[in-house]
Amino acid sequence: MSDLKPTKPMSGFVELLPAAQWFVDACVAKMQGKVRLAGFDYIDLPAIERAEVLTDEADWSETATQMYLFQKGDTKMGLRYDGTVGLSRFVAGHLNDLTFPCRLTQFSKRYRGERPQKGRYREFYQLDFDILGLGELSSNYDAEIVKLAADIYDSIPDVVGDYVINIGSRTFWNQFAKYLNLSGEQTDSAFVLIDKKDKLESSDFESGLTESIGAANAAQVKSVFDAGYKKLVGKTAGLDAAIAELDGFMELLKSMGVRSAKLNLATMRGLGYYDGIVYEAQSLTYPEIGSIGGGGRYGNLVGKFSKTSVIGSGYAIGTNRMLITALDSGRVNLSEYESSADAAVLVMGQGQVSYAMSVCARLRDAGIVTVPYLDTDKKFKNQIEFADKIKSKFSIIIGEDEVKDKLVTVKNMSTGDQQKMTVEEAIKAIK
Repeated sequence: MSDLKPTKPMSGFVELLPAAQWFVDACVAKMQGKVRLAGFDYIDLPAIERAEVLTDEADWSETATQMYLFQKGDTKMGLRYDGTVGLSRFVAGHLNDLTFPCRLTQFSKRYRGERPQKGRYREFYQLDFDILGLGELSSNYDAEIVKLAADIYDSIPDVVGDYVINIGSRTFWNQFAKYLNLSGEQTDSAFVLIDKKDKLESSDFESGLTESIGAANAAQVKSVFDAGYKKLVGKTAGLDAAIAELDGFMELLKSMGVRSAKLNLATMRGLGYYDGIVYEAQSLTYPEIGSIGGGGRYGNLVGKFSKTSVIGSGYAIGTNRMLITALDSGRVNLSEYESSADAAVLVMGQGQVSYAMSVCARLRDAGIVTVPYLDTDKKFKNQIEFADKIKSKFSIIIGEDEVKDKLVTVKNMSTGDQQKMTVEEAIKAIK
């Protein structure tokens, strides 16, 4: 006899018991409810895309791209790793079908072929919401994205706790790099260090900057964090515009009641991707979660697919990280999410199955969660134990007499009281 095959999922993939899954689904429903209230249209895009859509890498391999890539016949394809690539293709293909500025949201599984670690999975759910404009998009929409993110986090306080949404500006740093006359290579090196600033020792941050862009320029970057960016007013028109945008943006968030937003110029997000206001959220109550979502403004969204200019502002929340961390911490009371039936229909013989199933149908039509026990050869003791195990509030007992009289016997599982009645009376009693 061969060895039994493994029952655990592969590393980096998550499966939950029913109560935990109900908890996750309940949280996601609250989050998606906020997105729907903000007028976003839902799209469900394919999990598999052509490889040429997913990557421009010359080395078409999973190692190089951290994507799941495969080939079927002559077609190279792969599993989606984020929501933006598919969104870009979709928008480019439906420019004449969408009303701009358009609001689109996705909630789906993503796949990344990277090494699994705490909070990072090979398969994970992500909630995205983006606002897209043709050729232009007011930064007012960025503020709305941040407000929506705050509303979402506020809808699941037991998961997120207190949190901060850090606000940064790629526009400011791009203009600052021009002001310092940094080369492209120097700019990239400086931005990588700025992005890591909050995780580095102060001495390591300074020495890294000095090595990358020189001592004088490093001192200028450091002064932005030490003395603030206002001292740069009047230096260049580009810096003035970026500073005015940041000031106005933070004021707008304040007027919208976003108390969790905080200016943090170390917030950079995707270095080759965003080009305007950026934002990233962290839980203060549960810092072990790490980032709980982020996004920002990006231009040239559909550049790979269309010559039409589409500007976007978007946000992504990896729900697995937040919700699995909450489950692992033990702070979730899963008893609230354990499945329970309103009524368990217990059938005392094969001859009663037809009538019992008609009773089930009537109960379900009345909105009553009903579970039949159809192993009719089992003793009553086994059947009532089943009703107890599934935490059914009532048991509907059907034997020969009930079928003959077209009645049911209803047993209250809490009190033990039972009474014979019509199905209509049973519906009223249960509801």
